Amino acid sequence: MPETDPLPPLREVIAMHGLAAKKSLGQNFLLDLNLTRRIARAAGPLPNTTTYEVGPGPGGLTRALLAEGAARVIAVERDARCLPALQEIAAVFPNRLELLSADALALDESAMLAKHGVTGPVRVAANLPYNIGTALLVKWLTSEASPPWWQSLTLMFQREVAARLVAQPRTPSYGRLSVLAQWRTRTEILFDVNPRAFTPPPKVTSSVVRIEPLEKPVAPAHLPDLEAVTAAAFGQRRKMLRQSLKTLTPNPEGLLNRAGIAPTARAEELSVAQFAALARAFSGTH
Repeated sequence: MPETDPLPPLREVIAMHGLAAKKSLGQNFLLDLNLTRRIARAAGPLPNTTTYEVGPGPGGLTRALLAEGAARVIAVERDARCLPALQEIAAVFPNRLELLSADALALDESAMLAKHGVTGPVRVAANLPYNIGTALLVKWLTSEASPPWWQSLTLMFQREVAARLVAQPRTPSYGRLSVLAQWRTRTEILFDVNPRAFTPPPKVTSSVVRIEPLEKPVAPAHLPDLEAVTAAAFGQRRKMLRQSLKTLTPNPEGLLNRAGIAPTARAEELSVAQFAALARAFSGTH
């Protein structure tokens, strides 16, 4: 059952602690507690699991996760100014919120979770800072462990990034991120968030996305090889693959022939399974 949240409105918390959002940290604080509760419900079910939150800021989503029944939240925040406000939340929800002052991009999550005694499923829920959102997601998507340390990711991105995650071949948004995400996860855009929900309002619409790992990848491939071929292919996406893959191998046509792909094809025309075939062909060359 949802719990009541006895803390003051977020605008008061931000004013009390002098928490102006920092552009350098990609911060846009989410103040609508009805909206944060909606995101928390989308991340669920939360009881009996550990929830990992990145960039909680003044704690709007943190409060929602706890009020929606999260058994345990581990929140990582690099902005020390936000820690006093987060500690007030920890006091209201005793023994359920653990705060970590760290840079999430540099963090080894598996080691951190083991250190915190986490053994069960972990759900990630975050309004990711715009300036590190994509980099963090790529880090999580390219962790070697299979299945990964996370059971689900419920994340807020710029709408443009969300569109890239679900884009299909032969569409403008289809690219390297689409292939990496769709190769071994199921991704769904849940709903959009109006800029007016944030302080300060960003110039773009945001989207909440839910990502879950597949039982096995769409097609066999060695992850570093898949990363290499997608980086080369989309690095010059307008060119034919026989040209763009020259950064990867001196004989791109031979590579493409082994993968069963026409040398005149372009990156945006290949399916995820074809990229996996290209990765397997490349694997035999080094």
